[in-house]
Amino acid sequence: MVAGWLLARAGVDVTVLEKHRDFLRDFRGDTIHPSTLEMMYELGVLDEFLALPHTRQDRIGIDLLGTRVAGPDFRHVPAHCKFIAFMPQWDFLRFVEQQAKRYPSFHLRMQTEATGVVSDAEGVVGVRTTKGEIRSLLVLGADGRRSVIREGLPLRELSVPIDVLWMRLPRRPSDGDALFGTLRADQFLVMIDRGDYWQCAYLIRKGSFDALKEAGLPAFRARLAAIAPVLADRVDALTSWDDLKLLSVTVDRLVRWWRSGLLCIGDAAHAMSPVGGVGINLAIQDAIAAANALWRPLRDGMVPDHVLAGIQRRRSLMTAVIQRIQTTLHEKLLAPLLAGHGEDAVRDMRRVISLPFVPRLMARTVGVGFRREHVRSPEMPFGPTSAAQEDHQHPAL
Repeated sequence: MVAGWLLARAGVDVTVLEKHRDFLRDFRGDTIHPSTLEMMYELGVLDEFLALPHTRQDRIGIDLLGTRVAGPDFRHVPAHCKFIAFMPQWDFLRFVEQQAKRYPSFHLRMQTEATGVVSDAEGVVGVRTTKGEIRSLLVLGADGRRSVIREGLPLRELSVPIDVLWMRLPRRPSDGDALFGTLRADQFLVMIDRGDYWQCAYLIRKGSFDALKEAGLPAFRARLAAIAPVLADRVDALTSWDDLKLLSVTVDRLVRWWRSGLLCIGDAAHAMSPVGGVGINLAIQDAIAAANALWRPLRDGMVPDHVLAGIQRRRSLMTAVIQRIQTTLHEKLLAPLLAGHGEDAVRDMRRVISLPFVPRLMARTVGVGFRREHVRSPEMPFGPTSAAQEDHQHPAL
């Protein structure tokens, strides 16, 4: 959606496909990072965006074995907004849609699912959908960690020891500013303030959900109440296992993000762990980088392979660094924690986080990254600029 907005703003004819009839799916990435807010500032819509309902935090507290420590401190990040915002992803997507539809070259097709690409001897020339083929100058694969668009591209999968259970629990005004994350010797809970409810993420050992269900829902409620006493009087709101959503965590990345006529970004190029909440941030940064590099070739009617390779070179190092940090945390902290013998690892983490510079470094890594993308694509009137472009009904997809 972001790539489509930026490309349409630059005068490129774009069609975005969404397989569902709306954006209303919960337990997606709801974190709006300072780098994303900076994009809104650069596009001149920050005030309008922040008028949407959201919560924000400039510092995040973490409870480690009963001791509260300072987590990421966003008050010093190099951006106009020195906080992280929490907003339902459907509100974010609706806002992007509203902005993108200001440009006549933006087209959004709901209830249209991509089922594969159309190729010839030269490369990808379009996409197959549940409603027929669309020919295009470029296919941009942003269809998530189970992407069908990336089929055939070599994929490197990394070992992951965790899964995540998402759930909603009521929030009361008396709850105040609860801790964002709580770690015990064998449990890890994250709570996101969504106004009238808490969106909670509870980490479990990979593949252990069936065993958890066999132990029974009352036992699970008791575990929640033990790790977060503020929730003890409302865990009964979980009336069945249907109230929990299992996220099977994967971490992977394409060895090559592209082929002629095709570029993958976001989770389609690199599925991230939920640790740090950076997946949506990296995906939006991918979109900005892609639009910066692609708007002129698309308007000229030809996208050379070296342009696609250049986008991967620009984005892949940061992706690999973040994935390395995540997998190290998986191995050194979360795996022993969820196995019930993680006290030493948590104490080590507490000592590290207590160092004065670490909260700022964490905020910089999570909120901005070390290769922040700025909007370089221009805003210009829509119109075909070459005969090659006129030959394609939808030059970019």
